Amino acid sequence: MELNRQNAQAALQMASETNPGPWTEHSRYVAQACENIAARCGHLSTEKAYLYGLLHDIGRYPGVSSEKHLIDGYRYCMERGWEKAAQICISHAFMIQDVSTSIGTFDVSEEDYQFMKGFVANAVYDDYDRLVQLCDSLALPTGFCLLEKRFVDVTLRYGVHPSTVDRWKKILEIKDLFEKQIGCSIYSLLPGVVENSFC
Repeated sequence: MELNRQNAQAALQMASETNPGPWTEHSRYVAQACENIAARCGHLSTEKAYLYGLLHDIGRYPGVSSEKHLIDGYRYCMERGWEKAAQICISHAFMIQDVSTSIGTFDVSEEDYQFMKGFVANAVYDDYDRLVQLCDSLALPTGFCLLEKRFVDVTLRYGVHPSTVDRWKKILEIKDLFEKQIGCSIYSLLPGVVENSFC
């Protein structure tokens, strides 16, 4: 199946019906942020960036889960032939390529855990992986926000993990990487970021 806006948006709509929640609006904002930043990069497709951002959490479609949504999303996309989107369903949660840095619970079988462990360790990340990792930290369900606000939002829900600060540092490193590429602040490309960050 071709990966295009129509199919991706239909997939997210169906997923929002089977598991309604704020994650779907978050996904839409992640997609918009990816598209906006990619448009300034020059070497990234805005279409691919949007689609990968939109589908990064599609594994939430079966219901509420923790790290299981990563492999559920991977399988969902692989079944449709969307290989890069499938990788990002897992890679977006591991800006540090080590499953031990997870902040969630591995609510998966031992076989699935071992698959994810090997997959993350051996995945070749490119700027699409890094872009979704960054934009995942720029979007609340209500709109764009400062990274630090999203960091606190996630930590309040998941708690403090031994890798929490290292994960923050990696995202800030990715932010710097993209800002060097685009020649401006990422926040200048996110409409409403000031209002949403300070409301």
